[in-house]
Amino acid sequence: MKNIYFNRSHISEKKFRQILKLFCKDYTAFAVSDSTGISRITINKLYALFRKRILSVVNNDPLNNEVEIDESYFGARRVRGKRGRGAKGKTPVVGLLKRKGRVYTQIIPNCSRRELMPIIKGKILTDTTVYTDGWKSYDGLVLNGYKHYRIHHHENEFARGKNHVNGIESFWSYTKRRLNKFNGIQKTKFLLHLKESEYRWNIRTNNGNMYQELLKNFREKPL
Repeated sequence: MKNIYFNRSHISEKKFRQILKLFCKDYTAFAVSDSTGISRITINKLYALFRKRILSVVNNDPLNNEVEIDESYFGARRVRGKRGRGAKGKTPVVGLLKRKGRVYTQIIPNCSRRELMPIIKGKILTDTTVYTDGWKSYDGLVLNGYKHYRIHHHENEFARGKNHVNGIESFWSYTKRRLNKFNGIQKTKFLLHLKESEYRWNIRTNNGNMYQELLKNFREKPL
């Protein structure tokens, strides 16, 4: 059975498009299996291939203009107020969000200045206006060529005019809501799920069509 999207597949093109469309609508593998009559094992394998393709096409170009920076933790419950030290069992992630643009995420070992600063310098153009909270690891951004504004959450300050990180915090909320439905994700697969959330957010923010973009990608470069 020929399938222009998936070489040597027993799944028809019509069924492949149906599965991809349901994936883009964020249906779980269980729901897609129930809807299509294809085994959940096969759907899970396809979903893994979809996520790997997304990982290969996410936009990694540098950000500019106005960018919000924040970190978040995924996994086991974090001890409140302990960043980088009290996050045992959790996976720390740094997020950079260009206002009226896209988000970029990266898994990090910890939230130290040593880890954060090279990512910021590599992914945000100098002379950009950056917004962060008061975390000490962001000290020195001005010396590195950025216009830096802080919001002090520990003083119950969450917004002061344009000075806030509400955009990146909205992304964290969106991502955690999405991932909660999986009832736990293996650490080895977390990057794929994180980048899928990043891709979905960026598609939605920029009024793109996830299904059409991925279908075109699979047509040009079959699985």
